[in-house]
Amino acid sequence: MDHEIPTLDDDLRWMRRALTCAQEAASRGEVPVGAVVVRDGHLLGEAGNSPIGMHDPSMHAEVAAIRAACREVANYRLPGATLYVTLEPCTACFGVLMHARIARIVFGAREPRAGVLGSQLSLHQANFYNHQITVCEGLCALESSQLLTDFFRARRDRPDAFGIPD
Repeated sequence: MDHEIPTLDDDLRWMRRALTCAQEAASRGEVPVGAVVVRDGHLLGEAGNSPIGMHDPSMHAEVAAIRAACREVANYRLPGATLYVTLEPCTACFGVLMHARIARIVFGAREPRAGVLGSQLSLHQANFYNHQITVCEGLCALESSQLLTDFFRARRDRPDAFGIPD
């Protein structure tokens, strides 16, 4: 089945929605990362980070958005889908992207310590996987980075205001 190829305007629209999810996560005291799963112009799932509130280290925005999308389509695979996320994914999230068969990922800011789509590793370029993901980086990178900078600055200035263990 052929799927729509998103335009730059589409990408900007959905990344802005991911940024809204990130802002909502920050308002809950979570690290401000947001993700949106879209296929053929339709929102399938969206989420902000929630490992603290959910008491679940796997509840990164990407994983939560993919879980919601899979429930929406009643399938654990999401061929033709694009994941928009404000921060470069980590190793665990990349594994979920691969298993869900996400076709394309668009991310904002690089994650210099744990990012696996160019910062620390380039897992999407490994030739031993049976699935390939197209990666687009840097869309709304400044906004994504600023959310993180503001969040961690506030956390340093008021560490007990967030209830986040070190």
